[in-house]
Amino acid sequence: MLKKVDSSQLKLGMFIHDLDCGWMEHPFVRNRFLLTEDDEIRKIVAARIRNVVIDCSRGLDVDAPTLAEAEAATEAEVTALASSVTSRVRVPLAEELQRAVTVRRQAVDLVRTVMQDARLGKAVELDQVSPVVQSVTESILRNSGALLSLLQIKNKDDYTFLHSVSVCALLVAFCRSRGMDENMIYQAGLGGLLHDTGKALVPDAILNKQGALSDEEFDIVKRHPRDGHDILVRTPGIGPIPLDITLHHHERRDGSGYPDRQAEGVISELAQMAAIVDVYDAITSDRCYHKGIAPAEALRKIYEWSKFHFNPALAQEFMRCVGIYPVGTLVLLESGRLGVVVEPHESSLLTPKVNVFFHTKNQVYIRPETVDLSRGLGFGGADRIVRHESAAKWQVEPLRFMQLAEA
Repeated sequence: MLKKVDSSQLKLGMFIHDLDCGWMEHPFVRNRFLLTEDDEIRKIVAARIRNVVIDCSRGLDVDAPTLAEAEAATEAEVTALASSVTSRVRVPLAEELQRAVTVRRQAVDLVRTVMQDARLGKAVELDQVSPVVQSVTESILRNSGALLSLLQIKNKDDYTFLHSVSVCALLVAFCRSRGMDENMIYQAGLGGLLHDTGKALVPDAILNKQGALSDEEFDIVKRHPRDGHDILVRTPGIGPIPLDITLHHHERRDGSGYPDRQAEGVISELAQMAAIVDVYDAITSDRCYHKGIAPAEALRKIYEWSKFHFNPALAQEFMRCVGIYPVGTLVLLESGRLGVVVEPHESSLLTPKVNVFFHTKNQVYIRPETVDLSRGLGFGGADRIVRHESAAKWQVEPLRFMQLAEA
């Protein structure tokens, strides 16, 4: 039996099933192991890992909720956030997807160039960066789901570049959903696009290492926010917001972040927003050292971690921004059909539009169609989301079906 326990409850003889944190955030080579030394418990506590999952069938038991009970409690809290006004879609998804492909390619090429120039000691040229930030912003304004869903597709070789573009797009969408003014959105987008510039100075052997980093290697990685800040501060015309986001996007509310170990009340609002966006994109992406998780699952992790690491109010606003079932999420409907979310509802995050394409009860592909879950019986709806699903489990690629029902 799996149970979710507070790290203060850990004892020797317990079997750790999951440390419930990003791979880069803990000092262990693996996520699953038997606790045999007091030093292992001290390391978990020192890493500010608040909750872990133990396997009681392989080690000591403890009075704590089962993993299923803990997940059900989180799901109930997340569902309570579902009544919310979302951003209005200005153009159809299929129309914006065509433009978003170009925006994605141009942005990735730019970030690659910025990184190469930084490695050579060259300054970042804002007149090259600004048009790309503007293109990303305009795409998000037309239909945020198009670019954000495309950016879910990442290959390991280009991860650093694609991650920067994703953080830019997500931060623009986040700022827009919070009603920030045009200049603030632009400055935040600029910070998002350039936030990892300091990684240009991290050796590829460390960035692409499979498995856990040594303490020395992790120390090198943790220098990238300050290195990036030092690179950007030499850029004529750069403002304080991009510099702040670059320097502080790894700070955490409980003071466990880096480089300055800032805590609640000190970290700027936009840096806190960037931290949420950065982690969300990182844990949904495949890396050489971990498999990405589904966006819907990642949001629930963000919600849990916000109790300690992130601003809870901002975490909830981010969930409302992208939807508790983000565009591109594979979902199982009550009817047994699988579908991919293609558009959020304007007032209820539980009733998006879904392109269905597979029937789980009959184990067959079906003719794709768009189902508006906000509509009742006889009006194309009369179905509901049971849960989000793993694409790997069903061996499907949901993003392939985002346009078929509208073609």
